[in-house]
Amino acid sequence: MEERDLDSDPIRQLDAWLAEAAAAGLVFPEAAALATADAAGRPSARMVLLKGVDEQGLCFYTNRESRKAGELAANPYAALVLYWQPLDRQVRVEGRVEQLDDEASLAYFRQRPLGSRLAAWASPQSQPIANREELERRYAEAESRFAGEAEVPLPPFWGGYRIVPDVVELWHGRQNRLHDRIRYDRAGDAWRRARLAP
Repeated sequence: MEERDLDSDPIRQLDAWLAEAAAAGLVFPEAAALATADAAGRPSARMVLLKGVDEQGLCFYTNRESRKAGELAANPYAALVLYWQPLDRQVRVEGRVEQLDDEASLAYFRQRPLGSRLAAWASPQSQPIANREELERRYAEAESRFAGEAEVPLPPFWGGYRIVPDVVELWHGRQNRLHDRIRYDRAGDAWRRARLAP
């Protein structure tokens, strides 16, 4: 991996790598580990699906009453890792996180399968529930509530977030663990690049 072969903008390069991972037939190439931390700095991580990558950043959607959303409200910074083992590639992203507005959230929500839209209403994400039957009952209630409706409305507690990157690191595996690592750091409206030791 040579700097001259990479885009000067790491978001465009990430987008290209995502497209290559999809073309290679990888299942869920947009799956990423998202790390957040609470106000005391205690970290937690989970898998999310990226649902948008553009010049502004990387987007994902969730229940805004979930643990991750609570941590982002207290500490609006996150790190994210995508890993494509068959391609021997990894991308790390660090940056601040901002909420998407309801218009953007609704536009994505309408694209989701009906079952996923109903599940957004049914699941009190990250909260304790008595058993599986409670979750299924809540889903059936949502199904009944919105039966016959032209559209399932956007829940007031559900929406999108955007990671606005300050740092993007591209990693490509090489023999003898002499991996290639290129780190981009935001410098105003531009990016600085540096090669890192593996």
